[in-house]
Amino acid sequence: MRLRSALTPALCAAAALALTGTAAAATAGSASTATAAPETCREKNLDVRAAPGGQRNVARISVTNTGDRSCTVDRIPTITFRGLDGSALPVPPSESGPYVLSGGERAYAAVRTADSSATEGRVVGSLSVAADPSHYGVTFGAAAVGMPRGVHVWEPVTTLWQESAAAADRALGNAPN
Repeated sequence: MRLRSALTPALCAAAALALTGTAAAATAGSASTATAAPETCREKNLDVRAAPGGQRNVARISVTNTGDRSCTVDRIPTITFRGLDGSALPVPPSESGPYVLSGGERAYAAVRTADSSATEGRVVGSLSVAADPSHYGVTFGAAAVGMPRGVHVWEPVTTLWQESAAAADRALGNAPN
């Protein structure tokens, strides 16, 4: 089973923050018109949901910024599976980066796991979704995401955050099986 390490995005984010801080200190004396990116969304200001997708082995994910200010989440949702190391791989293959959510804005993603008839992989009772790797995330039972016999995990993939559920479905539809 191939899974993306959940630590990789966090380490990339920490390195980016360290570099940004160094660059900011080096240019503190000069005038600049560049605006800083919004800060990472606080987990308490996000409403993360998961529901059955259009296919048996697909779950739809959404995150809503319930705050009134823009903030960022990682553009790759962190989808992990109970008792297994790693997380779903992004499609298309991507690196971590910020995805800005305005106050009240919602973003969508889709995650595909193995079909329930698959003989490869493992079956787990839940999956967890975090909008940013620095967050704990929310756990959803298999039945809540339309997989009552368990989540079959073998090479799981997830889309990047999208502006609509239809865009997330299209992005997942373009991913290789």
